[in-house]
Amino acid sequence: MLTKWILSPRNYSTAANRFRVVEVGARDGLQAEKKFVPTKIKVELIDRLSACGFSTVETTSFVSPKWIPQLADHNDVVAQHQRFPGVAYPVLVPNSAGLKNAMATGVVDEIAVFAAASDGFSKKNVNATVEESLKKLIEVTKTALDANIRVRGYVSVVVGCPYDGAVNPEVVARVTETLLAAGCYEVSLGDTIGVGTVNTVSKMLDTVLKHVPAEKLAVHFHDTYGQALSNVLVSIEKGIRAADSSVAGLGGCPYAKGATGNLATEDLLYFLRGNGFETGVDLEKVVETAKWFNLAAGYDKWSRVGAAISAKMEKKI
Repeated sequence: MLTKWILSPRNYSTAANRFRVVEVGARDGLQAEKKFVPTKIKVELIDRLSACGFSTVETTSFVSPKWIPQLADHNDVVAQHQRFPGVAYPVLVPNSAGLKNAMATGVVDEIAVFAAASDGFSKKNVNATVEESLKKLIEVTKTALDANIRVRGYVSVVVGCPYDGAVNPEVVARVTETLLAAGCYEVSLGDTIGVGTVNTVSKMLDTVLKHVPAEKLAVHFHDTYGQALSNVLVSIEKGIRAADSSVAGLGGCPYAKGATGNLATEDLLYFLRGNGFETGVDLEKVVETAKWFNLAAGYDKWSRVGAAISAKMEKKI
């Protein structure tokens, strides 16, 4: 398959060339970072990202501060960030308690729920098997929909699990189907530990796509082994037109110490632009946002594309 791409590159601009990039840095990115980021910086990060042209900016998680201290300020974050027209601001809720707290803010109109494709990962994260977890999520989703709150779904460890090893694609398909049937408008398939390759991701997607349409799917690849963009490409070949990414590649992989985590938004945008896709997102503004965040939060996080473009910007000054 890789040989085909190299010898016969496809002009994607002649196909369905709109691609949706879901920015998850303020939530999925920061939750893995140990150095605390003040609320005012999180809020400004969300506002700056909103101004870049994203249609979806994930903002925080209504999880217990005991588990994720970084996001303990979720109430303040959702109350203070601006709401740009046409931009969705989902928050992650792990359970009914999280949903109740999110609804109590009076401003949350979209949530994200997550299930795993392996019992080992599910038990470690929510102390329940996959099936037990799904039953609870169906109730959470119903409650949200009854309150006119949109729901996006996540499936974790769709290729490999740090506890159970290789994951059965049929389980991924079943979990995805269940979330969509419950009312999720879209399900994002997550390679949580970044072990996927073109071969394993292709097999997983082929199985899932036998059960659900590509337009109901997004992908969420971690770049732990440098495979994220290759896996986005195979997803595009399968007809998927949405992917999650994190500004500056914020976020780590807790199961591979020192490894990179989320696919960097700048790298994804550069890749998509170079292959004829329209995202509506200003790449240079995202790079400027990453540079601002590093200075404001005292971080030193750079994507490959971000570092290259930033260097060019400095030469022009």
